[in-house]
Amino acid sequence: MPPSPGVLLLCPVCRGPLAAGPDGTSSGVPGREHTPQLLSCAGGHRFDAARQGYFNLLTGRGTSFQPDTAEMVQARIDFLGSGHFHGLADALCAAAKEAAVNRPVVLDAGAGTGYYLSRLLEAVPVSAAVALDISKFALRRAAKLLPGALCLVCDLWQRLPVADSSVDLLLNVFAPRNPPEFARIVKDGGVLLVVTPLPQHLQEIAGTAGLLGVPGGKGDDVAASLAGAFDLISTRTVEFTMTLGPGDVRNVAMMGPAGHHRRPADLSNLSGELPVTAAFTLQSYSRRAHG
Repeated sequence: MPPSPGVLLLCPVCRGPLAAGPDGTSSGVPGREHTPQLLSCAGGHRFDAARQGYFNLLTGRGTSFQPDTAEMVQARIDFLGSGHFHGLADALCAAAKEAAVNRPVVLDAGAGTGYYLSRLLEAVPVSAAVALDISKFALRRAAKLLPGALCLVCDLWQRLPVADSSVDLLLNVFAPRNPPEFARIVKDGGVLLVVTPLPQHLQEIAGTAGLLGVPGGKGDDVAASLAGAFDLISTRTVEFTMTLGPGDVRNVAMMGPAGHHRRPADLSNLSGELPVTAAFTLQSYSRRAHG
């Protein structure tokens, strides 16, 4: 699955087309043979791939959004690697298949370590894949997990380095949403899949782990924010019970927003296993025809 940067990407500085540079079309690294090492535009702006295979396209001051730290990313790798959220990944893949887009261009806005996108690429044949996240630590892992995909560090609150109407399938899993930019980059009839937690998500360990509360009606808020350009196709609840040990609880505490304020030592007294609820809303949207 070779990437198509000339079709998909825009320079974050001048907004001109961004393509693989003539002196860097192949990484030479097993599994990343088709990943470019240089992206450049006609305006002379160039971006070299990091050693781990991702591109840093952050420019300007950006927002005050805090990227995940290396410690938070490792906690997420460990937790997801234990298979606790397989049920959610399966539901996301099923929704993508229902979209029935032939070999879509897929973009994951807030891809993190690439876990959900990698699962989707195993289930759905695609023509190109792009992973966006503000954390370089997360995208180091994503680039390793997603050979052939373009992994780009950027701020989701800013204009995305992606061409108009170039994306068939857009994923947004536990990540910030930028409705105007989502509307700009998704093709007419393209599909947006949004996952948000429900109030009962991780309720059994919320106090112990210091997790932030989830307000009710989050799915309704998402739908309202997207209503100007997207039509809601379906809303489904994904809920199951996990068995978590002390290490899992520590990872849950560290891998989300609470991880910016906690340290593993804060949870050193945990013991035993307990059943914990995982509960999400998975919404599918269709891009209304551009006016």
